[in-house]
Amino acid sequence: MPTIFTQGEFPIDIVTRLRAAGCVFAEDEAALFQEAATSPHDLVSMVDRRVAGEPLEYIVGWAEFRGLRIAVEPGVFVPRRRTEFMVERASALVSPGGVIVDLCCGTGAIGVAVATGMSEFKLYAGEIDPVAVRCARRNVEPVGGQVFEGDLYDALPTEIRGRVDVLLVNAPYVPTDEIGMMPPEARDHEAWVALDGGTDGLDVHRRVAAGAPAWLRPGGHALIETSVRQAASTERLLTDAGLTAWVEHSEEVDGTVAIGRHAVSSAYDGDPSARRGRW
Repeated sequence: MPTIFTQGEFPIDIVTRLRAAGCVFAEDEAALFQEAATSPHDLVSMVDRRVAGEPLEYIVGWAEFRGLRIAVEPGVFVPRRRTEFMVERASALVSPGGVIVDLCCGTGAIGVAVATGMSEFKLYAGEIDPVAVRCARRNVEPVGGQVFEGDLYDALPTEIRGRVDVLLVNAPYVPTDEIGMMPPEARDHEAWVALDGGTDGLDVHRRVAAGAPAWLRPGGHALIETSVRQAASTERLLTDAGLTAWVEHSEEVDGTVAIGRHAVSSAYDGDPSARRGRW
C-alpha cells in the first residue's frame, strides 16, 4: 500500500496516473489530495475517483472561488472562475447594508463572495435542488445569510420583495441539445437542472428577467451570467422587463454578465455608456 507523500514528494505512480487521465496540473492536484487524505487507503481512493473522471472539487470537498474555500457536494454545480466577474461587478454596485439575493445559488458561492468584506448586509439565497440547498447552507449560514428552497422567486421571503439591492443569478443557460458537448466533468456529474437552459438556453433567463422589477428596490440591479453568444438576448429580456440594461465582459476570465437597473424614476438618471467596462 502506498505511503502518503510528504510536501514536495510525489510517488511516480500517483502523478503519472493523474497525467495519463488528462489532469494538466497533476502535481497541484496531488498536493490537494495529500492535504485532504486521512490515510493511504483514502489517498488511493481519491486518485481512483479522479482518474475515473470525477471533478476534483467533489473529491476534496471544496472549490476555490475569489480566494474563498467554498464547500461543494457531489451533484452540485461547481463554481467557475468566470463567475468571479459577476462578483466583481456586483461588489461595485451593492450599497452598504443592502439586501443581496443569490438566485439559483448552487453552493451559494456568489452571494458569499459579494458579502465577504461588507460590514453590514442581508444575504438571501434561493435554489430548487434540495441537494444544493443543503450544500449552500454550509457556506451561506456561517456568514449570516439564509438559504431557501423553491423555484426562483417562490423561494424568497415576501418581506424582501421590492427591497433587493443586487439580484445575482447564475441560472443554467446551456441549450439542451448542447449539454452533450460539455466537458464530461460537468455533463456526467453535475445535476441536469443546474445545466439545462431549455431549447435556446434562455428559459430560466426569461423568468428571472420578467420577475426582477418586482423584487428590486428603485436603483437596484439584476446581474445575470450569460455567454457572449447569448448576451444580446439576455440583455433584451431585461430591457423588455422594464430595466435599463447593458452587457459587460471580462477577457481575463471570459466572463459575461447582463446587468439590468431598476430606475429610480420613470426616466433613467444615468448614462450607461459611461459605466466602466461596458461591452
